[in-house]
Amino acid sequence: MTRRAELVELDGMTLDREQLRLLIERKATCIISEEAWIRVGKSRNRIEDQVTQGKIIYGVNTGFGKLSDVSIHADDVGQLQLNLLRADAVGVGEPLPTEVVRAMLVLRANALAKGYSGIRTETLQLLIDCINHGIHPIVPSKGSLGASGDLAPLAHLALILVGEGYAEYQGEKMRGVEALARAGLQAVQLGAKEGLALINGTQCMTGVGVVAITEAENLGRAADMAACLTMEALRGIIDAFDAELLATRPHPELEQVAGRIRTWLAGSHRITQQGELRVQDAYSIRCIPQVHGASWQAWGYAENKIRIEMNATTDNPIVLEDGRVLSGGQFHGQPIALAMDLLKVASAEWANISERRIERLVNPQLSGLSPFLAPNPGLECGLMVAQYAAAALVSENKVLAHPASVDSIPSSANQEDHVSMGTIAARQAREIIGNASRVIAIEMICASQAIYLEQAEAELAPRTRKHLEWVREVIPPLTTDTAINEQIELLAKAILAEPIV
Repeated sequence: MTRRAELVELDGMTLDREQLRLLIERKATCIISEEAWIRVGKSRNRIEDQVTQGKIIYGVNTGFGKLSDVSIHADDVGQLQLNLLRADAVGVGEPLPTEVVRAMLVLRANALAKGYSGIRTETLQLLIDCINHGIHPIVPSKGSLGASGDLAPLAHLALILVGEGYAEYQGEKMRGVEALARAGLQAVQLGAKEGLALINGTQCMTGVGVVAITEAENLGRAADMAACLTMEALRGIIDAFDAELLATRPHPELEQVAGRIRTWLAGSHRITQQGELRVQDAYSIRCIPQVHGASWQAWGYAENKIRIEMNATTDNPIVLEDGRVLSGGQFHGQPIALAMDLLKVASAEWANISERRIERLVNPQLSGLSPFLAPNPGLECGLMVAQYAAAALVSENKVLAHPASVDSIPSSANQEDHVSMGTIAARQAREIIGNASRVIAIEMICASQAIYLEQAEAELAPRTRKHLEWVREVIPPLTTDTAINEQIELLAKAILAEPIV
């Protein structure tokens, strides 16, 4: 896959998060590579040959799920595919956000471009046209079991291509047929297997997951920076981050966190040496490399699985290059379900330890600072209840972090008797990340307030001083009690939007 300015070429094999970001955020133009078009055409020819020969192929000339033993007449194979989209469009709940829907569109197109799904070129081209024209299907967020793939959400996505369902176009919600017409496009009539090719896959959980992975990466770096500000506010001990010390336990992510913190704190006159003020800091300070590093380990695992899935065929049946059309379980979301459950725990832990640092900042018995960081404690409550909010968010995350992947409810009359719940895991991961970003924002606010009360700005490291200025663009020092909920939200959104470097 190549990228030229604002052009992204899909080949089904090399899509990465940066290219996907260009398509989601920058609305880059999306095209299919010439080699991919050749593969798609050959795959379609194989399907049509098999149908012409009268061979029985699941979902092509049979019913679906438990109804796979029902034969479908050759004249009805197109209607079968349309019926599939309509029957499976049973999603409920609030619509998925636009960035997730765009990710789903791109991921589905990229999977079809691999040439194993038997899609027609005109159907795939219309999917690409929807991406480029900004036609965003309205996709309810709930209703997927994560096997056979994300049937319900992808059915809502695919209905647009046949002129049904609903879409958002140029800021308006309208029927799919109207959205296509306004963009100068025409709906397609599905051929054999095409409905199944469009909806049998993991693109919903992967679409949510890839957005969550990027946000979690930004969250993790923000957690490291928040810890730096807190260390300077509380005059933390730098010795616990010594490279030779940490090399005795050679987890790469542990040293990466410590190295980042050493770099960001370089030149600080606030940090202390072992024995200078105290011998040891509390775990929430001293064990930052170990705790944050473990979350980065989990993030790395989840990122790897998402990267693989972005360029995977998750269809059923699959049209192989030798002409065989085989049914398997490539649609099963378990690899992503487990990865998202792990990301949930990792992100919750960034917030967990952050909340403990917040407590150390606001508790005068632990910090030696003004109670609750109020300029006039007693008359003012300061940031007392900001810690309450952080505690509530952390508690909520603990509930959400329960693994979705350990649950399974059989479906389709027990033909589909084990499912992944991967889309639930991905949605929960993103919710946890959102909560965690608010906790990290509260820690930054508390540390910044502590530094203000200590009149210590001039003693900060150059890098943390620059970040303090960034925080104060959102929320200046508190000189009296004031509502800061909007500032917490603004800072949390900023944390997730861009990585701290």
